[in-house]
Amino acid sequence: MKHSNPGRDQFQKKLELRALKQRALKVLIVDDEPSILELLKTALDSFGNCKATAASSAASALKLVESAEVPFECFLLDIQMPNMNGIELLRRIRSVPRYSETPVIMLTAMSDRKYVEEAFLEGATDYVTKPFDFLELRSRINSAHLLVQERLKAQKTMESAQHLREELDYNQQFNLEDPLTIEGLNRALRYVEFDNYIEQLSRGRLFDAWATAVKLQDAEFYFDLSNCGDFRRAITDIGAAIQKTTKDAEAIFSYRGSGVFLLVTHGKEATNALPSEERLNQVFQTILGNRRASGWLRALVGERVSLRSLSKAGAFSALNKAIANVDARELSLRNDADTPVATDEYFEPVEQEKERRRVYERVMLELFGKDCYLAQK
Repeated sequence: MKHSNPGRDQFQKKLELRALKQRALKVLIVDDEPSILELLKTALDSFGNCKATAASSAASALKLVESAEVPFECFLLDIQMPNMNGIELLRRIRSVPRYSETPVIMLTAMSDRKYVEEAFLEGATDYVTKPFDFLELRSRINSAHLLVQERLKAQKTMESAQHLREELDYNQQFNLEDPLTIEGLNRALRYVEFDNYIEQLSRGRLFDAWATAVKLQDAEFYFDLSNCGDFRRAITDIGAAIQKTTKDAEAIFSYRGSGVFLLVTHGKEATNALPSEERLNQVFQTILGNRRASGWLRALVGERVSLRSLSKAGAFSALNKAIANVDARELSLRNDADTPVATDEYFEPVEQEKERRRVYERVMLELFGKDCYLAQK
C-alpha cells in the first residue's frame, strides 16, 4: 500500500475544478492585523467564487458566527491574537453543531510544531504559514470546501437511513484499502488532515520526527472472511489500544486503510516511549475480550523511520518506508510460520501446523456458526 502518489494531486485538481463551478463560498477571515485583513479580503473577492467577511478579533468573529442567518462555509483564522487566540477560537467554532465539519484553515506566521499539532487536534482542516501564495491559498480553500461537501453528503446519506438498525449502518460496505474514519479517539487525525499535518511538518523542516506503522496482522485474510462490521470493530479496537498505550509518547496517529495505522512522534524520548508490540497487544487483547471478540487478532509494529527531510516528497517517502517496514515484519512472520524450526522453539513444526489449523477452524466457526462445514463434523 502506498501512502501518497501523483493520483492525490490529480484528485485535488478535480476538486478545484468542481469548486470553480460552485456558488460563491461564504468565508470569514479573522486577523488582528488590519493590513492582512484587507489584503486577504481583496484577494478572496478577486477569486470570483468567494464572498469574504472580515473580523479583527476572536470576539467579533464569534458575534458574526452567532448572528449569521446563512452559515459561514469556510474560516481563515490567525493564531496569534490578543485576548483569545485562533486555536481557542477554533475550539469555540467547532463546539457549534452546524460548524462541526466546516473547513477551517489556519493562516499564521506560527510554524512551531506545538501550534501545528494543537490546531489539527482541535479540528483544523489545513494550516498555511505566512507569507503565503494566493494561488496556493485558493487551491487549499477549494480543496477543503469540496472535501467537506463530500463528507456532508455521506453524512446525509447515513442520516436518511436512520430507520435501519444500527448494525446495518455499522456494516456499511467498504473496501480493504478505504481509510475509515474512527470517531472518539484523542490525537487521531483523519486521512486528509493527517496528510496536511505531515506537509506542514515538512514545510517547517522539523527534523526530529519519527514515523511508526502499526498493522492488523493478516488484515486481508480477516477482511475476506469477516463482514465489514467486524473488520471495522477490529480496526477501532486497535485504534483504542494505540490511544491508550501512546499517551506518554504524545503520538499523532491516523488510520490509512489496509489495516495500517501511522504514528508520528517527536524527539527520541517521546519515540522511545512508544509501546512494544507485546504491550500494545496486551491492551488490544483486553479490549477485544471486553466485547467478547475473537482473541486470535494481533497487531504488528514496524521499525520506526526518521522523517528528517527538506521536502514534502521526502516526508511522504519516509511514511511509505514505515508502512513497508510493518509489511516486511508481517511477511517475515508468515515465512517463519511456513519454515520448519528448531525443536527448542515454543512449538515444534507439527504442533505449529496444528495450532494454525485450530486458529483457522476457530475463525470459520465464529464467522459462520452452524453454517460452517466444520460444524457438520
